[in-house]
Amino acid sequence: MSRSHTRHELSQLESNLRIEIGKLALSKNISLDTQSTSLCELIALLTQAGLCEHPLFSQITQVDAAVCQLDIGLYGLCSDCENEIEAERLAINPVEQRCTQCAQSHEHEHRQELRLTH
Repeated sequence: MSRSHTRHELSQLESNLRIEIGKLALSKNISLDTQSTSLCELIALLTQAGLCEHPLFSQITQVDAAVCQLDIGLYGLCSDCENEIEAERLAINPVEQRCTQCAQSHEHEHRQELRLTH
């Protein structure tokens, strides 16, 4: 996948998330300008609004991380082992942070945590 194609996909994800976050803010009676703020500012506003536990917060921070990685040339590298993440994984989820092997290890290591939160 080319860098420009990846940037376009991430931009689309970001746009869709901004719309969903705007709806969430309205439902919580929170005044949030989701369209004209930077990702960093949006994340800070969500934090101030106490929405860090919401799934949309996690998703927007993943998009921010992927955009930053793309900007500095580290996009597509596993956050654990630093090997390349399989192209198929990135095609399915362009904000993926781990290769298959590390993702499986991470899931196995944190399985108990997942059980406790559900």
